[in-house]
Amino acid sequence: MKGSCACGQVQVETRGEPYRVGVCHCMTCRKAHGAPFNFYAVFPPEAVTVSGEVIAFASTEKVRRFSCRNCGAPIYSTYFREDEFYVHPGSFDEIGAFTPTYELWTKRREPWLPAFPTCVSQFPESRQKWTRREPE
Repeated sequence: MKGSCACGQVQVETRGEPYRVGVCHCMTCRKAHGAPFNFYAVFPPEAVTVSGEVIAFASTEKVRRFSCRNCGAPIYSTYFREDEFYVHPGSFDEIGAFTPTYELWTKRREPWLPAFPTCVSQFPESRQKWTRREPE
């Protein structure tokens, strides 16, 4: 799958299937994206190629976010450790390629936003058990 930032100066390519695809409603994700939730597909680092100049910032002590230096569009994040890339599906050229299967921080979901029908798991806060593939 191929995609890019809004201005096209950063390109992203993923290979294979993601570990998992989710939606997060936490305040950090909401503020970092300027949207009511964050949508992401989680890949191993060896399955992701990013070209172009990105800037990094730490939104919390656990999360590093990477955006295009030119347009500021978010491209990917790393969480806790660098062995998972949270790639933002809105960056990809193909629409509808990823379907979320779980939601985090549903207690922060906008009251007008219903639960995503494809999400078989909803967590009021973070997941209690961290696994590569969630839900199982």
